[in-house]
Amino acid sequence: MTPDSTGRQPAGAPPPVPADEPGVGAEGRPSIPVVAEQLRVGTEIVDTGRVRLAKTVREREVVVDEPLFEEQVVVERVRVDRAVDGPVAVRQEGDTLIVPILEEVPVVVRQLMLREEVRITRRRVETRKPQRVTLRAEEVSVERSDIGDAPGGAPPGA
Repeated sequence: MTPDSTGRQPAGAPPPVPADEPGVGAEGRPSIPVVAEQLRVGTEIVDTGRVRLAKTVREREVVVDEPLFEEQVVVERVRVDRAVDGPVAVRQEGDTLIVPILEEVPVVVRQLMLREEVRITRRRVETRKPQRVTLRAEEVSVERSDIGDAPGGAPPGA
C-alpha cells in the first residue's frame, strides 16, 4: 500500500521498508534494480592549424589587333525632272536606298514632276587600329601552418 495524500500509511498496513536496502522494494518485496545509460553527443571546436592567404596582382601589356567596322553613308542628289502620274514609292537598289522628292509645278494641267532622287548608299569599311592595353590577373597563395608552428600557439594535445 502506498501513503495517502497526507503522507500517512493506512491503518493495518505494514511499515514501509526503506528503499536503501538492495534487493528490497518499497513494499518489502524483492526487487531488481534496472539501470539505463544515457548518451549526450556534442562537438568541440579544436584549432588544428592556421591558414594565411596572400593576393597579388600581376600586370602585363598585350597588343590587341581586332578589326573595327564602320558604316559610312553617302548621300547623292540626282536631278531627274520627269513628270509622273502619282506619288513614287521609296525603293531599294542593292545597297542604295532611293527616296523620291516630289514637287507640284503649275502647268496648264497640274502634274506631278519628279524633281530629284536622293540616293543613300551604305558601305562597310574595315580598319585595324592596334592598341596597347594592360591586362591584370590576381593570384592567391595559401600557406598552412599547424598550431605548434603558429606564433604563440600550443601544440595539439597540450
